[in-house]
Amino acid sequence: MILFRRKKRIVCIGGGSGMPRAVLSELKKTPHYLTVISAVLDSGGSAGELRQDYQTIAFGDIRRAFIELVDWPLDIKDYLSFRFQGGCLDNHVLANIMLSALYLSEKKYRMFFEKINKLLPDRQCILPATVSNSHLHAILENGEEIKGEENIDVPKHDSNLRIKKIFLAPEANPCPITLKKIAEADAIIIGPGDLYTSLLQTLLINGLGEAIIKSSAKKILICNLMTKRGESNNFNVQDFSNEIERYLGGELDYVIYNSAEPSKKRLSQYLKERSELLSMVEVPLGLDNKKFIGADLLELRGPIVHNPIVLNKIILKLI
Repeated sequence: MILFRRKKRIVCIGGGSGMPRAVLSELKKTPHYLTVISAVLDSGGSAGELRQDYQTIAFGDIRRAFIELVDWPLDIKDYLSFRFQGGCLDNHVLANIMLSALYLSEKKYRMFFEKINKLLPDRQCILPATVSNSHLHAILENGEEIKGEENIDVPKHDSNLRIKKIFLAPEANPCPITLKKIAEADAIIIGPGDLYTSLLQTLLINGLGEAIIKSSAKKILICNLMTKRGESNNFNVQDFSNEIERYLGGELDYVIYNSAEPSKKRLSQYLKERSELLSMVEVPLGLDNKKFIGADLLELRGPIVHNPIVLNKIILKLI
């Protein structure tokens, strides 16, 4: 058992489905203060469509974090995750509609987040990385510019081309309370999640990366298990770390990565189900073992995902 003299303030940054399951599912059981800083600039899917129709931030990643953290029965959480098929609501997720309605009834993000955070257990909250109306852009190695998170996430261009640079247009500003939580943090955890479309979109927000570097918190990256077509082709652990540090403008304290290999049969089956994924993230030789923490992070069977119990033990030891 790991004992702490005081409750730690932990900030988790990112989006997608990886972070809630891999990180939040176990950290929420600890006595520590837990803040999620969510990506909100998605342009596709249910959240992206609602964002475009009603000129809001995208609520998809907020929804995922909220459903993981809120202390409600599983059947209620399943209803919130219900995705409509057919009709005028085709592809929309119930919770995305509900969150959009809550914001539109208030028209103030501060009131919106106060209301949803009151529903969470004590010491837990969700905040947006920004409330600016901005979009993610990528410049490919051939000079082509791709606009919109959706088009980077699901490439319609040649997915073999590497991303040379990403930026936001127009520029986005952070929320003051978000910067305050970063400044007060004892630990800042980034990931896991899609490198450019989930993680780095948040670090592009004016002053947010600088605030992370200035913070005295331990800065921890949870490296992805697998590479993704069009985003991280042929990336190894060092590549993920380098790209995060490039946009942060400073160094991470720790990078937690997976050192295990699934069976070929299991990997092959998973790649058939998730065609956007390419291969396991490789581990280069000569990594600094004080900064790079390797362990078997795989669930024993089923999908190739992080084992949250193992991951949580490593995180708690580091902080």
